[in-house]
Amino acid sequence: MADLKAQEKDLVFALDIGTRSIVGVVGRAVGDRLKVLDVELAEHGKRAMMDGQIDDIQQVGSLARTVTERLEGRLGVHLERVCVAAAGRALRTQTGSFCLELPHEQSIDSELISRLETGAVSEAEDAIKSDAGGRRQMFLVGYTVAQYRLDNYPLANLQFHNGKKLEADVVATFLPGEVVESLYAAMHTAGLQVASMTLEPIAAMNAAIPHELRLLNLALVDIGAGTTDIAICRDGSVVGYTMATVAGDEVTEALMRSYLVDFKTAEQIKRSMGETDELIRCRNILGQEERVSAAEAAQVIQEPMDHLAQAIAKQILGANGAAPSAVFLAGGGSKLSGLREKVAERLEMDEKRVAIAGNNFSLSAYSDDMELEKPEYATPLGIAISAALGLLNDSYVVILNGQPAKLFRNGILTLRDILLMNGYSYSDMVGKTGENLSLTVDGKRTVLRGEPALPAVLRINDADASLSALVHAGDQIQFVPARQGENAAITLGELIGPDFYGRATVNNEKVTMDTPLRQGDVILTVRGTPPAVKKGHGTAKAAEALSPMKEPEPEPVQTALPEPAPPRIKPRSLQVILNDAPLYLPAKENGLPYYLMDLLQYSGIDFDHLDRPVHLDVNGEEKSFRYELREQDVVHISVV
Repeated sequence: MADLKAQEKDLVFALDIGTRSIVGVVGRAVGDRLKVLDVELAEHGKRAMMDGQIDDIQQVGSLARTVTERLEGRLGVHLERVCVAAAGRALRTQTGSFCLELPHEQSIDSELISRLETGAVSEAEDAIKSDAGGRRQMFLVGYTVAQYRLDNYPLANLQFHNGKKLEADVVATFLPGEVVESLYAAMHTAGLQVASMTLEPIAAMNAAIPHELRLLNLALVDIGAGTTDIAICRDGSVVGYTMATVAGDEVTEALMRSYLVDFKTAEQIKRSMGETDELIRCRNILGQEERVSAAEAAQVIQEPMDHLAQAIAKQILGANGAAPSAVFLAGGGSKLSGLREKVAERLEMDEKRVAIAGNNFSLSAYSDDMELEKPEYATPLGIAISAALGLLNDSYVVILNGQPAKLFRNGILTLRDILLMNGYSYSDMVGKTGENLSLTVDGKRTVLRGEPALPAVLRINDADASLSALVHAGDQIQFVPARQGENAAITLGELIGPDFYGRATVNNEKVTMDTPLRQGDVILTVRGTPPAVKKGHGTAKAAEALSPMKEPEPEPVQTALPEPAPPRIKPRSLQVILNDAPLYLPAKENGLPYYLMDLLQYSGIDFDHLDRPVHLDVNGEEKSFRYELREQDVVHISVV
């Protein structure tokens, strides 16, 4: 190991973690193609993957280490950074919508659009977690905006338009946290650092279908051992992913049942079928020698192949809405004799429009001494091609709070993208003001405001950054999530004040003064006048007169109630009227008074994007920010 050279920055190492095997590819970009320097394949000794998902992390890590060491030995390079891909079977797609209402009409910039899209993606994430029945962590793979609306009018692009109400509908794709974490854990076990992660169907498409062909409506079908991943492209981009749980293992299992052989022997029969017309010799589980003809074995697998072709066609039609212009079959399962024709039949396509992938590999990759035109190389080559040729801008390391960030998506990455990909939500980034408490007090609506959120800390390379800031290779991100403001809370006694004398009910029921008030509560008060304490009666008589048990009876219901006095708040707390709505301000912990500047956060004005002066008015007179507020002050804060 001491004689091995360090892995150069441009040297790409990719691992395809499959159900049946692990394939490693090492290469570097030369011009606009990947030059493959070496390829290594090793099969799992026992079942370590279930339908493309890692089941035994230790075993997968150990086999990945074996593949890595073989490549290191031949190349003389210590491989430490690896590019991997997650199986498409785990993908979850969900729609989400979000509305952002501004305090006044203004020009829409990239930061506002970023906040809007982030909110919509977070809504999709919340919905998908709710469907899963728990708060499982989901990682964003990517999303597309289905529709923008500005002041209820649909638009294709919001930037630079003027408006007040912004809405976005998105379709977001997620990976469950356990899929991502298991891949990272297995690579850590192998002593490798994940440099990038993409999806297997994206990787296979990057190898099999060059970008210039993606204007056509094409389907890439990657048939592995445990799953069949499908990607659809048209109009120049990948527009959909799907998968089928039927794959090559079903064919192998049919051979096991027919010839009473173990799985490994059945795999050998399946592979030999396309390589020889002679009898295939093997031994069954009873120790008897079998001689299997390729023609006979082909008949055995007709039923599972029909099932596989039907599943592929169903998923393509569901994702694309119709048969595509052409279909490329990749992966080891694509080599099954007769499968290509069956897929064409199920899709009602000309057989010539369904092809085995591999013919286009040479457009993106080559080797001086290895044959690469094999459909089973689609995913491992695709992972390496994606990283080496910059088809994934995430093929580099970004550090988030001291750890490599998990990156999945194509295209330019912003700080918001990085945070969403690593499981953070809209409220983590923007923060939410605590919920208001709306009450009706003696027929008048009173709103107690929740506390404002503590803003998130967003920094790139020790400099303050916005959510829309671009992130580049090697950037160091520091992120402290926003803290949600406390919800407004008050008891009946705090609302009516310590000097209240009379009768108070909540929702027509008499309750104790320490009862917490809840959203929508209706409070009715009837004030009485404490009896005068006559000279000589002593303090005992005064106490008796003021006792709650001796409160005066209210006037009969049919009699008009006297106009109640404004509720008195405990010392140093405050109630004012802000922009025509009551606002309760709890006492400050430090005991200081409230100033006019303290009300800016409740005004609804976006001070981060302010382009006009602010007018401050108290009781009809213009005041400064340092004006000390008083009980029942009538305040108006507006933009001139």
